[in-house]
Amino acid sequence: MDTLTKLFAFLAVLGILVVFHELGHYCVARWCKVKVLRFSIGFGRVVWARRFGADRTEWAVSAIPLGGYVKMLDEREGAVAAAELPRAFNRQSVGKRIAIVAAGPIANLLLAVLLFAGTFVAGVPAQRALLAAPPASSPAAAAGIREGDLVVAADGVPVKSWQDFRWRLLRASGASDITLDVERPDGARAQRTVALGSVSGPDWEGNFMPQLGFRTDLGAPLIDEALPDKPAARAGIRAGDKIIAIDGETVRSPAEVAAKTNARPGSAVTFRILRDGAERDVTMTTDVAEQAGRKVGIAGIRLKVDPAYAQRLAITVRYGLFDALVQGTRKTWELAAFTVRMLGRILIGEASLKNISGPITMADFAGQSVQAGTLVFVGYLALISISLGVLNLLPVPLLDGGHLLYYFAEIVKGSPVSDRAFEVGQRIGMAMLAVLMALALFNDLSRLF
Repeated sequence: MDTLTKLFAFLAVLGILVVFHELGHYCVARWCKVKVLRFSIGFGRVVWARRFGADRTEWAVSAIPLGGYVKMLDEREGAVAAAELPRAFNRQSVGKRIAIVAAGPIANLLLAVLLFAGTFVAGVPAQRALLAAPPASSPAAAAGIREGDLVVAADGVPVKSWQDFRWRLLRASGASDITLDVERPDGARAQRTVALGSVSGPDWEGNFMPQLGFRTDLGAPLIDEALPDKPAARAGIRAGDKIIAIDGETVRSPAEVAAKTNARPGSAVTFRILRDGAERDVTMTTDVAEQAGRKVGIAGIRLKVDPAYAQRLAITVRYGLFDALVQGTRKTWELAAFTVRMLGRILIGEASLKNISGPITMADFAGQSVQAGTLVFVGYLALISISLGVLNLLPVPLLDGGHLLYYFAEIVKGSPVSDRAFEVGQRIGMAMLAVLMALALFNDLSRLF
């Protein structure tokens, strides 16, 4: 049943995003008076089709559901009646062709704005950015962060929640430091400048908050599930146990458990747990897994926060309609820029190729987001919509960005690129996409097995 949920969730995500993407192309093509012959969801053999409208456009569903396309009247793809030549795509000005091609990715980005805005209007459950005492040797402690500090801004940008705080730190990756505005328990305000140099490039892809000394008191984490045949389950840990300490050091959040466990790949780790009112020590040897190009320890547990502590820190981030649209636009822009930055870091080797995911990982996350609730699913849908929009704008032949590259070259040279250049570009693009898809599938299967 779980596999079916993930499959249907994945198809729903893909279907919604493809429809909006292709509607972008379709609507602008119609606005430019270009005749649309077919609007297809999926590639390959058409399995269902109906014709509508004055142009008798064919609306179709095709056999391979990994995308879609809008087929327009074009002399390069067949004979065109003399009366319809003004409506052929290839007869349009370069400006109109750019608008039609760019409309697909832009539609995906606009969809993300609307989805994020919708979640902000409905209200997003979150956690206050309330800090616990940092470890003595951490950058946070060196900056003067103390227990009870509430982060209200980062580099001058307001911080609404712990999740927002984490995102601000992630955006600052690569900078030497970040300036935080904090509110003390007595209501006094102060500024703290925290050095970020202790976190290297690959570390930003993992659980970097504890490395900087930022932690929150969520109480002793509870075991939600001990995965079968994993170190914790083999050692006798079970659901309902409460983790008090690891290797003698107190832990007060799931993130701290993850950080301490990840730091001990293939090593003995001792959990002090509370069960039925009695404390006991349980020692296990962690499994070794690779994350972001480095080896980490895995105990094989799923954790949850003590409900009493979670309630103390819980808030709801909500905006009015106009402010929600502003925040949705800001978040979409920031995530799109971050995606481009991450792609650049992958290309120059600063980030791992393992960050590239394919359909199996997408299906897994889609299923998890559905099970987590409507707001989580909508947020995931917005995130993937941004990824699809950015990916399609890359200057790679076969993608929308590749076609835009041809049109900008046409503007510069004063005439369309030659058929030979177009053909070579398409072959290069096909090879690049094939390598990318193979890498994504390899990463998916590596995570799965």
